[in-house]
Amino acid sequence: MAVQLDMVPWEAVEYVAPLPHVPGAVSALRRQVRALLDDWRVSPEIVDDSLLVVSELLTNAIMHAVPPAELRLSWDRRDGLSTLRIEVTDGGPVLAPGQSLLGIDPDEHGRGESIVHALATRHGIRVHPGGVTRWADLVAL
Repeated sequence: MAVQLDMVPWEAVEYVAPLPHVPGAVSALRRQVRALLDDWRVSPEIVDDSLLVVSELLTNAIMHAVPPAELRLSWDRRDGLSTLRIEVTDGGPVLAPGQSLLGIDPDEHGRGESIVHALATRHGIRVHPGGVTRWADLVAL
């Protein structure tokens, strides 16, 4: 008897990868994420948006943050909802000597945050010892 995937009890799956601060790192990780989303059978309705959010968060970490950086993805299907969580953790913003976090204008460098806000169901930033984590959830029904 064949078992349908939707009938199997589901545990969340997770993927973690370092983000090298080198040219081409974002596109290479984006290709890996695309293959992973296919393997996880992530809902096609959110795949393209997810890849754009991944690109924006990774690019932000390379352009505006101190290394090291790390990408973490999790895919959770429960109670009729499927949620892809995208997290990028970095060493915090690059600050000029004497500059504080209060002196940073979030609108100074492009539209990445606006894109994430428009595509994600929920998103946010966690500041913690040793770095900053930017996260976004994309939910498929």
